[in-house]
Amino acid sequence: MYDYDDQNIFAKILRGEIPNRTVLETEHSLAFEDIAPQAPVHVLVIPKGAYVNYDHFAAHASDAEIADFTRAVGEVCRQTGAAVADGGMGYRLISNSGEAGIQDVPHFHLHVLGGKVLGKILPNV
Repeated sequence: MYDYDDQNIFAKILRGEIPNRTVLETEHSLAFEDIAPQAPVHVLVIPKGAYVNYDHFAAHASDAEIADFTRAVGEVCRQTGAAVADGGMGYRLISNSGEAGIQDVPHFHLHVLGGKVLGKILPNV
């Protein structure tokens, strides 16, 4: 079940109630700098639609929303200099979901992290 809370911080950012440092905006997506960066590059990419997590987005977003979001993530990697194809060191994409995934904001978002060697995310992976 997907209970979307339209009072979450990202919904408020999308409505213009809370400012952000926009990196990229497209028809269906918004990318902005994280307010508490964990790496030199730390950008959040969110769909403009009301989706709680990735599986909600994958199941219910339109093909146009999915394509736009995917391309927006790639463009953020390129613009921030993290994309390997453009000479960057690489990046990590993280999306937390639900209680076990420690999801803080109930609006699907993807963290783009890079700008340094980040280390293993899990010790045995």
